[in-house]
Amino acid sequence: METTKIKQLKYSQIAEDLKELIFSDQIQAGDKLPSENELSQKYRVSRQTVRKAIAILESAGYVYAEHGRGTFCSELVKHSRTSNNIAVVTTYISDYIFPKVIKGIDSVLTAEGYSIILKNTKNSRSGEARCLEELLQKDIDGMIIEPSKSHVFCHHMNLYHKLDEFQIPYVFIQGCFEQMKDKPNVSMDDVEGGYMITNYLITLGHKEIIGVFKSDDSQGQNRHRGYVKALQETGIMYNPDNVIWFYTEDRKIHPYESIKQMVQQGKKIDAVVCYNDQVAGDVIKALNECCVNVPDDVSVTGYDNSQITSLLGMKLTTVVHPQEELGMIAAKMLLSMIKREDCERNIKIRPKIVIGDTCKAKNK
Repeated sequence: METTKIKQLKYSQIAEDLKELIFSDQIQAGDKLPSENELSQKYRVSRQTVRKAIAILESAGYVYAEHGRGTFCSELVKHSRTSNNIAVVTTYISDYIFPKVIKGIDSVLTAEGYSIILKNTKNSRSGEARCLEELLQKDIDGMIIEPSKSHVFCHHMNLYHKLDEFQIPYVFIQGCFEQMKDKPNVSMDDVEGGYMITNYLITLGHKEIIGVFKSDDSQGQNRHRGYVKALQETGIMYNPDNVIWFYTEDRKIHPYESIKQMVQQGKKIDAVVCYNDQVAGDVIKALNECCVNVPDDVSVTGYDNSQITSLLGMKLTTVVHPQEELGMIAAKMLLSMIKREDCERNIKIRPKIVIGDTCKAKNK
């Protein structure tokens, strides 16, 4: 069983390495790939393992075999920009805020006669790379992309360079990789949003304000910056022990468990600023289980105005995220780029606070 697994990893790795060479132009259309013997020696595997790797590439259209001559690199799809197909790549599709974002994109593109090719990465960088590789094999006119883990260094820049080389315009939404800050993007002003919601809690008299933020995307980092800015402006000392950082992979349990642990350890908490409404719902659940009342004992805020906490019988105080509008703005920007029209290429949507019943002024 273990030997079989190792072999699978070997031929998959060989296929990935060869794809990397193709997308970085080290192997170009028409070039002959190294022979089975050469690849066997390089990777120290059997020729059968090499054949499996080549078969993966051949079935995906990256290479083709000529009997008696060898295996050659295929020519990637020529992008005519007249296919009327637009690719939309998001981290998720069917839950939380994403259906409304996609609805906004679709309403603009459909009216202009475009069809959408929808992909999701599950907020995985390798998943994003696979989506881009697949889309580079299709004839598309443009792309709208929500980057996966946008605060983490992007290791598949070669795929974005291919989009540039093929002159396929693309627009980032809800974040952007650090290396690509100059690329067209539409996002919330998350620094301002984090600042506004934290400042609101401060005006209610709260000082011991816990922050719960996602560390691997730019949204979480920027909301944290706004949180810090609001504390500093009002003379409240920033305490890193008052901040809970979580990753995509532990988002469903880490905030919940960390808040419970803080309460059980007797930490003083006036309020909690949450990365988004989903996290706020988990935080409220954790506080309730510790017999801490929201908002009488602790105020809680969210971000996105998803109304998800209505399931808990509460209306959350949160920051408005105009999901549908954001999608529409991104689609209009992309259409202008396809038509080679001048347009603003870095748009930040100003946030607004919605007051619910999860916050209460602190008794003095």
